[in-house]
Amino acid sequence: MSLDLHRPALSLVFPVFDEAENLAPLLESALRTGSRLTLDYEIVLVDDGSRDGSRQIIDHWCQAHARIRAVYHETNGGYGSALRSGLREARGDLVFFSDADLQFDLAEIEKLMGRSKEFDIVAGYRSPRLDPWPRAWIAWTWGWIVRLAFGLRVRDIDCAFKIFRRDVLESIPLASIGAFINTEILVRAKAVGFRIHQVPVSHRRRQHGRQSGARPKVMLRAAVELFSLYRELRPR
Repeated sequence: MSLDLHRPALSLVFPVFDEAENLAPLLESALRTGSRLTLDYEIVLVDDGSRDGSRQIIDHWCQAHARIRAVYHETNGGYGSALRSGLREARGDLVFFSDADLQFDLAEIEKLMGRSKEFDIVAGYRSPRLDPWPRAWIAWTWGWIVRLAFGLRVRDIDCAFKIFRRDVLESIPLASIGAFINTEILVRAKAVGFRIHQVPVSHRRRQHGRQSGARPKVMLRAAVELFSLYRELRPR
């Protein structure tokens, strides 16, 4: 099988910030999963100004595996900024993204791909969700606010396990630089008529590194970006 460097069938995108302990098992899993799918694929890593040696590990893997490419941010720009860079860099007909923290089983991408011919976006939802209850409560509250503001009925908006057809990403503008990026993608896609389907995926707790999604600064930025998008999309 020849590798189409111009337009692989699938891109796997992973934003990275201080994930040195997770990178080797993540990339081993990504390569194993991609090979099992028996189609052309690429892996795109975006190092968002890591300070723990992640960049050096990424360099090593890029040199060892032609399917792995990387984008580097010199300073930390935020989760949304990193994901946007990865989605822009991705060349696949289908574009998948997940986090680098090993909370998901990448083999379950097959669940999403199985519905990708029928739907424009296939979004995973954690079942069961294993986050501590304060984090789960914050997520439930956030989902309720998004449903109220945009009418978006998605069970797990911020689940970082989604796959898109390329035309979705080419059709919607993205502005978020923070954690709001997951919500923005789905809200904008729904607003222009793209079809969204949801499937359950397994969830594991992070074992290494630190979660940042529930920090007050992160939540405040997401709230500001939500209000900005609401003002942009609300009926005149």
